[in-house]
Amino acid sequence: MGGVQDLSRLRGLHEQRLIVRDAQGLTGKKVEIYSLPYSAINMWSSENAGKLLDFNAEMELWTRAGHIKIKLNKGVDIRKLDHLISHAVLNG
Repeated sequence: MGGVQDLSRLRGLHEQRLIVRDAQGLTGKKVEIYSLPYSAINMWSSENAGKLLDFNAEMELWTRAGHIKIKLNKGVDIRKLDHLISHAVLNG
């Protein structure tokens, strides 16, 4: 998980960790699953166009495992996701 990775879909938020699904290739048949404990997140940032439901929202995580860039699907409320991650990281 070394450099920047574009992850196509955030899979789930769990009590102790973040699950990320990375579909690769043109057909998306090759799939990797990453399980990141919140305690491994050192820093994060979120970016969108300022609308509630943005088409190009992204989140970046800097962890002990490396730098991860997550492209979020249309319809994801980036502010709610940002709040959930901040709560899990800062209160965990």
